[in-house]
Amino acid sequence: MATDSGGTDGVLDPSASTASGDAAGDLAADLRDACDGDVRFDEYTRVLYATDGSIYGAQPAGVVFPRDADDVSAAVRVAAEHGAPVLPRGAGSSLAGQAVGPGCVVLDLSRHMDEIRAIDPDERTATVQPGVVQDDLDDALEPHGLRFAPDPASSNRATIGGGIGNNSTGAHSVRYGITDAYVEECEVVLADGSTIRARDVVLDSPEWEEIVSKNDREAAIYRTVREIVEDNADEIEERYPDLKRSVSGYNLQKVIRKDVEGNRILNLSKLLVGAEGTLGVVVEATLSLVTHPEETALIVACYDDLLEALAAVPEALALEASAVELMDDEVFRLAAESSEYAEYADPIPDGTAAALMLEFDSEVVDDLPDAIAAAGEQLVDGGGAFHSIEAFAPATQDRLWKLRKAAIPLLMSMEGDPKPYPFVEDASVPPAELAEYVAGFQEILEAHDTTAAYFAHAGVGTLHIRPVLNLKDGDDVEKMRAIADDVTDLVREHQGSFSGEHGDGLARTEFNPKLYGPDLWQAFKDVKSAFDPDWRMNPGKVVYRDEDPTDIREYLRYGPDYASLEPRTTLDFDDQGGFSHLVELCNGCGTCRQTDGDVMCPTYRATEEEIATTRGRANLLRAAISGEIDPEELYGDRFQQDVLDHCIGCKGCQSDCPTGVDLAKLKAEVKHQYHDREGTTLRERLFANVDRLAALGSATAPVANRATDLPGARTLLEKTVGIATERTLPTFQRETLVDWFESRGGSQVAPETASAGVVLYPDTDTNYSNPVPGKAAVRVLEAADIRVAIPDLGPTGRAAYSQGMLDVAAEQGQALLDDLDPYLERGWSVLFVEPSDAAMIVDEYRSLLADDRVEALASNAYGVCEYLDRYRLDDDLPFDATVTEDERLTFHGHCHQKARGADHHAVGVLRRAGYAVDPVDSGCCGMAGSFGYEADHYDLSRAIGSLLRDQLEASVNQTRAAPSSATDGGETSEASRTSEDGESTVVAPGTSCRTQIGDFEGYDRPVHPIELLAEALEQSR
Repeated sequence: MATDSGGTDGVLDPSASTASGDAAGDLAADLRDACDGDVRFDEYTRVLYATDGSIYGAQPAGVVFPRDADDVSAAVRVAAEHGAPVLPRGAGSSLAGQAVGPGCVVLDLSRHMDEIRAIDPDERTATVQPGVVQDDLDDALEPHGLRFAPDPASSNRATIGGGIGNNSTGAHSVRYGITDAYVEECEVVLADGSTIRARDVVLDSPEWEEIVSKNDREAAIYRTVREIVEDNADEIEERYPDLKRSVSGYNLQKVIRKDVEGNRILNLSKLLVGAEGTLGVVVEATLSLVTHPEETALIVACYDDLLEALAAVPEALALEASAVELMDDEVFRLAAESSEYAEYADPIPDGTAAALMLEFDSEVVDDLPDAIAAAGEQLVDGGGAFHSIEAFAPATQDRLWKLRKAAIPLLMSMEGDPKPYPFVEDASVPPAELAEYVAGFQEILEAHDTTAAYFAHAGVGTLHIRPVLNLKDGDDVEKMRAIADDVTDLVREHQGSFSGEHGDGLARTEFNPKLYGPDLWQAFKDVKSAFDPDWRMNPGKVVYRDEDPTDIREYLRYGPDYASLEPRTTLDFDDQGGFSHLVELCNGCGTCRQTDGDVMCPTYRATEEEIATTRGRANLLRAAISGEIDPEELYGDRFQQDVLDHCIGCKGCQSDCPTGVDLAKLKAEVKHQYHDREGTTLRERLFANVDRLAALGSATAPVANRATDLPGARTLLEKTVGIATERTLPTFQRETLVDWFESRGGSQVAPETASAGVVLYPDTDTNYSNPVPGKAAVRVLEAADIRVAIPDLGPTGRAAYSQGMLDVAAEQGQALLDDLDPYLERGWSVLFVEPSDAAMIVDEYRSLLADDRVEALASNAYGVCEYLDRYRLDDDLPFDATVTEDERLTFHGHCHQKARGADHHAVGVLRRAGYAVDPVDSGCCGMAGSFGYEADHYDLSRAIGSLLRDQLEASVNQTRAAPSSATDGGETSEASRTSEDGESTVVAPGTSCRTQIGDFEGYDRPVHPIELLAEALEQSR
């Protein structure tokens, strides 16, 4: 449930200063008068929309966020009056530079035009607006057993409009082909603002005659396209490759076809697909759909030689596979080194140079086990593969697909400036010629003294080969151009296409004349002129004017002229290659725009604003450190408020961003530098030292608890400190957890019988406000024969770190390290009830504190359930599963646990205690420590929280409706799906999460999982 925050909560002020120059100001003013949607020409917006998922970058004139087709028409018409180019854009995840346009008026169709207009299950069609995200469409189609066939790796954020522009496809094109086969009709806004409906029209029929008899743009287009296709029939037959994937140039080979009755049909929508917005703006599309196979199975065949794997592709295709994918050892290496993808690479054996992944589905083969067995016999026993991995369970298949889909962003996470860049990675050749093609490609690489990474859709002859270059080096830029030229020749030699998936854009348009020859190149120009006489629609893509040729070397995001400042930092960025390198790791893939699964990026999910994505923040940071905008902007109020303050430090990007752009760390550093220059506010100082406030509140309880209930007290707090009046404030206990532990005489386990010793850290909330989880932890640990100590310790520094007050955080962290040193010397572990404090120790201390003891502490720091699970201590606890078997739990993990892969431990322990647990694939709660208490952030916090509430409710509803079985490894167990009363207890280990959920209407404050473990022990006695 997203909020429409065109300026709400300070996310972005659309009234901010427009681009300099009277012409830009006049254009922006006229667009605002003509359009209902937001119009933004400010510098920040231009930076945000200057890049996509490619190697290119160039600032547009400004951005329009159309609300409907009328807005699109109005914007295009106004742009025409001003002679301004127009660029339609979806998620901006394109890899060839289609969504980069210098001086363009960008139309962001993803913000408002995201409606699924109609689904017709009987006809197997859906009518959608261009901003619909593909996964959202597939979710809506799933109850009907249908889906949209093309399945790009970016489907969780890529829009249907972007897919139409690119003529996108995916791993299953072996079976289904590409987007142009599934677009039946399009409503299109032309360059003059007029609208046409592209659909099947029978040539020379009454309908045809009616269309072409008119004296308008539509008639001229129909007449011109027919004439071009018919006049160039021989060239089209000769020049267009016979491939499942060919998306370079315009689809002249598909715009006219014969139906079953022999009628010749012209459908302009087939021409608009793959046109990259150069012919018009698609504002609605009717799509044909396919059924969803009931079952699938995978086999991964591992080879010790890349060319041997490629040579096996024809054999794989003969096995009736629905997908044949390839990955190389570089993908496996990077995945194994990645915190998010390491588990997915685990099954790949050492020595694997390349692997073919084959998927079979129940609509094609009758017996999946037999198909997998036959594939293993063919590829391993009788072929060159040395090992195979079989996957029948959906969860196991999903992990292998995640490994494959992560290939592109993983490759861009390579350390240093040299990267495997996309510019020739999209060529397609006949699958039987793949091995020979790759051998020729390797000769080109050797001639230019570089290497490459290999992956992708081997079954259709599309192999993504990315040469490793440093585009900040002028020589390597020239080398890129030379490699592209040589590869074009190689593609022609093998009767291939220079692009089989990612389109032309700025990367490949330059080479279309060589691929298609002079006659078809002129035909492309004539098509362009018919649709767009002034050549204003996304100029320079697919086709270009002779006087203004597209050049692969222009508009590079990181070119020879790029330079960035490497600031002197308080935090240690050596492991990330420096502050600037961490910023520059963002490759624009747009994973942070996904709206389901994972944590990243909660503020985008709530606002749908590009500035609220990890990509948006990284782009603005990059612009500042490179001088694209004034570096002083870093310390301006707008940058601090709109860019940094709305990063809530969930750390989701640390694990979910495939290249590891840790925005929480970057934010902490820049905020610290800002504080050094500008000072801190009272609220920041109070929240940074919240432990002292809590200690005072506890010492004066219960008086302190009643004080905020006095008339006017909450209003005064909001006006003076900025604490939201709507938020439930913590209450304080007179007896702290430390006091309670000391009063009972410390540990109840004799030292000589203790199997281990642990310090249970008394975090601020557990010590002063909610000691129940702490007491529960003591009972469970002692029942496991663990010696426990709870010394009176100061804060970890988490609160100060979150405020960007790194000096305070370092001082607090150093003091804590000193206090824990005696325990660490004796080999004790340190356990945490609060996940954010555990993450502070394990993650932040390594870059915050220059102390040799940090590693010893971080290596022995655990969440309390993590400790129990890692060492299986609960196996020895006297749990009686019969007392908890009817209790179902809905588990929401803390963001910081998810960032370091530790959220599953509590689920495992609770299940072994007999509870039925449904872990929710949930995002951030939106509370984020102090963030949710702050009056100026309260609305955004609640908007993020509402998304979590929806996820919790969906999980409970699914639990009631659909029993399923699973194993103890983290999937939902059958017991968790079979409660008769449908009730479920929400469990959350984080204090912030429990506060946010407890403030939801109709929800009680959740319990900590350790409390339920203690209850299970008590009931078992």
